Amino acid sequence: MAHVHPLANGLSTDHPVPGLPFVDDSHIPLDDGPEAIEAVGRHKGDGMWGRFDPDRSHGGWLAFTTDPLDHSLGWSVRYHPDHGRTVLLMRDDDTASLHSQWDGDRLLFRAGGYWWDGTTWYRPGQVWDPVAQDYERRKARAAATVSAIDMLDSRADPAKASIGKVGGFDPAAPAPENWADHLALWAARRQDQDDALPLDRCVVDVTSPELTGAQLIGVPEMAELGGITASTLRAYISRGNSEVPQPQAVVGGRDQWARAVADDWVEARRRSYDGIKATMSAGNRDNLSHGAAEVRDHFAADFHSRLWDRPDVRKRWVLRARNEESVREVADTLAWDVAVSLDRILPTDILSATIRGAILHDFAEAVGRNHDSGTAPDDDARWHLYVLRPVAKMLDWFIRHHPETAHHCIGDIAYEAHNKWKIPAEDTLFALNQALALDGKLTTEDRDAFFSLLAPPEKQN
Repeated sequence: MAHVHPLANGLSTDHPVPGLPFVDDSHIPLDDGPEAIEAVGRHKGDGMWGRFDPDRSHGGWLAFTTDPLDHSLGWSVRYHPDHGRTVLLMRDDDTASLHSQWDGDRLLFRAGGYWWDGTTWYRPGQVWDPVAQDYERRKARAAATVSAIDMLDSRADPAKASIGKVGGFDPAAPAPENWADHLALWAARRQDQDDALPLDRCVVDVTSPELTGAQLIGVPEMAELGGITASTLRAYISRGNSEVPQPQAVVGGRDQWARAVADDWVEARRRSYDGIKATMSAGNRDNLSHGAAEVRDHFAADFHSRLWDRPDVRKRWVLRARNEESVREVADTLAWDVAVSLDRILPTDILSATIRGAILHDFAEAVGRNHDSGTAPDDDARWHLYVLRPVAKMLDWFIRHHPETAHHCIGDIAYEAHNKWKIPAEDTLFALNQALALDGKLTTEDRDAFFSLLAPPEKQN
């Protein structure tokens, strides 16, 4: 997913983005609430859409809609009861993406992804926290908010600025050079609003030691930190690769990043899928993980012995004996070596214990839900048990590849379920059989034959 960039500030915004023009937003019902904004575009025609979501953490909301006059454009609105609202003109295809980025307490973005939650500025989220299931929050060092009152220049002339219209708006037009004049015009227009947020509370920008010129680096330095070439980084940027953070500034037409942001990017690369793979295969001649290299080395030695040390096989390399049938026989032999060595690739004792624990965990949740809902079975009813789909698929693989060990594993599961929850073995086997019927590859005949060997033996009188 590529980065999204606003095109213009809505005239009604409380927090103008530096450098962007101001566009009249009076044809959008901003004062009528999020439902009204959503209704502008929702189900109103081909290529139009709208949505709003409440933010129950503070009573605010966020909404977006396709512009009714130009369907290639859209409006994104973020409202906070204490911090006012942000109104941005976007490409219509980008409104939903910004809506997702605003989710939570991210009130506004500045300086290439630095964001503000109402009190604190954070660097662009890059390093994923698997526990929080969100990007780690890293505070910008000694950051300070720059308000509209701080930005207003007494030398600015509102008469030299103008408010744009959606009709005829050109997204590719260069940013206004006299932005201070445009900011002054926006501030003057706010005087007519009775409930306008005071200018000293209107956030325009952020400052931080991280964002000073001495802390900015260009493409060559950024690429070197990331362990890639400058041309590779430029290719990532040209493709809009969102894994590369947005630049914090553009100086002389060249992208510049804060060193702190670049360091976070390097860390995120190390923690990424490719980064972990590279770390765990470091020093391996085939870029394999340690485990895969062990498998390769084992079969390389095994195959060499099979192909060279046995005279009856080595003679197949004589030209006159080299034919399709001979090659097929050798290939079958090597494939047999792999098939009987599965336990070296995925040890069955470890797999058995893992599957057993996963199934009993699913059973424990099912038992808890049965009791919570008051539907625990009586002596004549069957237990309502389930196994999650990935676990069922793994059990199916286990049975198809190691049926004898899987048989023992399922027996242990039935034993444990009976001891813990008094679940009859028949109910355990039924639940597992049903899970495999839904998500497994075993045929009905093979599945029934396998489970028939697990059924408790009939008691003899």
